[in-house]
Amino acid sequence: MSFKDIKELLPHREPFLFVDKLDIVTEEKIVGTRKYTDDDFFFKGHFPGYPVVPGVILVESMAQCGGAGVAQSGILDGKLFFLATVDKVKFRRQVVPGDEVRFEVENVRVDARGIRQTGKAFVGDELAAEASWLCLMGDAK
Repeated sequence: MSFKDIKELLPHREPFLFVDKLDIVTEEKIVGTRKYTDDDFFFKGHFPGYPVVPGVILVESMAQCGGAGVAQSGILDGKLFFLATVDKVKFRRQVVPGDEVRFEVENVRVDARGIRQTGKAFVGDELAAEASWLCLMGDAK
């Protein structure tokens, strides 16, 4: 499978684009990565002298990875998706500048109204975060 550029798949743009590339896209599973660097805007304030990726950014990154994968598969058909619920979030390890995070996302349900997914974020083989979420799909207005 030839993958589209992330910017073709997601409406997000810097500084709020948190997926670098997709590695695997199937009907059931999406795997993508993001390398967080010193240049990421949030490190300046979270936390000065001890930069850590905010947990909400990790959850957003997983959801973006899942959305990009669903867009790659052609299911979104020009629709936007909006994060509606986030459940069962657990943070297991800090993510710091220089870490490359691998997102493994599973499609639980994908239909015309929404996308229910679960995901895990890994640094190497270490689990950093996990969550499940629902995105609603709609048109840009």
